[in-house]
Amino acid sequence: MFKTSLSNFLKLESATGILLVMATLLAMIMANTSLQSFYGSLTSIPVVVSIGSLVIAKPLLLWINDGLMAVFFFMIGLEVKREVIEGSLRDPKAIAVPAFAALGGMLVPSMIYAWFNWDNPVALQGWAIPSATDIAFALGILTLLGDRVPKGLKLFLLTLAIIDDLGAIIIIALFYTADLSTTSLSIAASMIALLIGMNIRGVINHAAYILIGIILWIAVLKSGVHATLAGVVLGLLIPLKNNRHHFHELEHSLYAPVSYVILPLFAFVNTGIGFSGVSAKDFYDNLTLGIALGLFFGKQIGVFLFSALAVWMGFGKLPVGVNWKILYGVSILSGIGFTMSLFIGSLAFEDARASGMVLTDERLGILMGSMVSGLLGYTVLRYFLRKEN
Repeated sequence: MFKTSLSNFLKLESATGILLVMATLLAMIMANTSLQSFYGSLTSIPVVVSIGSLVIAKPLLLWINDGLMAVFFFMIGLEVKREVIEGSLRDPKAIAVPAFAALGGMLVPSMIYAWFNWDNPVALQGWAIPSATDIAFALGILTLLGDRVPKGLKLFLLTLAIIDDLGAIIIIALFYTADLSTTSLSIAASMIALLIGMNIRGVINHAAYILIGIILWIAVLKSGVHATLAGVVLGLLIPLKNNRHHFHELEHSLYAPVSYVILPLFAFVNTGIGFSGVSAKDFYDNLTLGIALGLFFGKQIGVFLFSALAVWMGFGKLPVGVNWKILYGVSILSGIGFTMSLFIGSLAFEDARASGMVLTDERLGILMGSMVSGLLGYTVLRYFLRKEN
């Protein structure tokens, strides 16, 4: 009976979002009870992998953030490639409105954050934190509304989130890199060249791609560029045109471990905020307000206004079954940053905290902005969808 209940739960489209909430709540409980020291010890367990002179030594937290999250980004790379070649990103007219929406959803929140933190160069490093949309959470909430949700609205949100993820990948590559190692970058470049050559020659053995992908990940990890980008590159270089069945099979096989293990684990190790050290001042600190208001107001303003701009300029039109009221509801929902915002936040202040600088915990603003966006977005969509139906 338990196996049947578990199987039915995992089949729910909203299961990932529910697991993320549960992982976050568990982390918050542990960080604010007698389990606090255990939680801290758990996330900082040293894990060492040594092969000859190659040594990778990191705490468990960074193995999850740098290692397991590379698998998540690998799946994003596969998803983007599929959508570009045979999906919603293939038709320029179909992607115009969500592409404009994604651009506005990145620009406006970042500007709001920068406005709050312009006089603080350290805090300003987090400008990209509210620019992200968490596709798992946003789609999970959308599915709670059932059959009333137009198919075009789901496709709009999915396309927006994919383009948003691409934007986040570019931001991480350009702005969140450490001192670069030319030797490691040369090895990474040679692995990418090898993957491209295999793709051109029609090699479809996924094991060979993944083996080279692991070497690529190690090289990128040692180079100073964030290691998760290796996952994206590998995903984009897996052949699709002459390998559709195996490509879709590979993408499908990643869905369960990423959605039900990797993302909840990431949420668990990154959201344990201990409120014993949080004061009332932290809730209205410029860093907190910049993130929370960027996610809540910036996302809905950017997504909605830039969508309207795209339609007004004649680049595209609203999806079938979607009107402006419904679009406004999903614009609010796009303010759920969570996973990607937490990820960017962990990169933005990594060096500052390592050097002993005291900053307000950015996770507070992420949780506040994402929570309000999710609750209000669901309420607005439920009201307008019920009226439409």
